[in-house]
Amino acid sequence: MGESTSCNTSNRAACIVTCEACIEDCLKAGTPAHLACVRACRDCIDACTLADRMEARSSPFAAQAAALCADACEACAKACDAAGCHGCATACRGC
Repeated sequence: MGESTSCNTSNRAACIVTCEACIEDCLKAGTPAHLACVRACRDCIDACTLADRMEARSSPFAAQAAALCADACEACAKACDAAGCHGCATACRGC
């Protein structure tokens, strides 16, 4: 998907918080689709955090981290849709 123009620190923070809550709900459900969602949310959280940290220190790799973040968020949105976690999918698409 590449770097998103709407993906900023505020959107990434909302995505992280929503993904954390989604993980808790999906762990309780325990179906294969929900467990795939948990893995996608963890990747999304890590990618968003990395992008924030790289951007904060003006890293020469910040653009690559932002592109990774956008890709991870889109993958997470797809996994969330498949599991029925539409609130998380919406937050991830905002990133």
